Amino acid sequence: MRGRALVLAWMGCLALMPGCAPLVVTGVGTSALMAEDRRTAGTVVDDDSIEAKVSFKVSEHYGRDTHVDVTSFNRVVLLAGAVTSEAAKQDIERIARTTENVRAVQNELTVGPVPSVAAQAHDAYITSKIKAHFLDAGRFYPNHVKVDTEAGTVYLMGLVKHQEADAATDIARSVDGVVKVVRIFEYID
Repeated sequence: MRGRALVLAWMGCLALMPGCAPLVVTGVGTSALMAEDRRTAGTVVDDDSIEAKVSFKVSEHYGRDTHVDVTSFNRVVLLAGAVTSEAAKQDIERIARTTENVRAVQNELTVGPVPSVAAQAHDAYITSKIKAHFLDAGRFYPNHVKVDTEAGTVYLMGLVKHQEADAATDIARSVDGVVKVVRIFEYID
């Protein structure tokens, strides 16, 4: 039980600091994670670069007027969060689409007020609980599925088999606070 609590705390910290996972997981751990990742090493680097570039451009253009989570998996970009206008939503999608190496964009941005820090922290907590449940269930390698939560809506991305997608969806739906699950999977079977 203590181990699970430490994993939850660690994952919660990582969820609050999206760009910090590579700094925390180093050495042998990175090699093990990369060995289990279905993306090529080049695609993993591309995904990290895409997330950084799009996030920077959005922040540069919109600052605190938006809350945009940029998630890239296999060069497919998920835009989730809240913006103040439909024009901003479309412009941010354009920014993502025109970023080098992006194959597709899933724009799930909503037009409305930027969520509070407490709401964002609650979403990060839901994400960490889902990731911990993935570990506990042992039905697939957790790093095959990327998780993002916005306003209780959970977005699942990854290169998965249909059985893994169903398992991830079932697990995510079982977590308290989850309002809806959106699957953005690419299937390998």
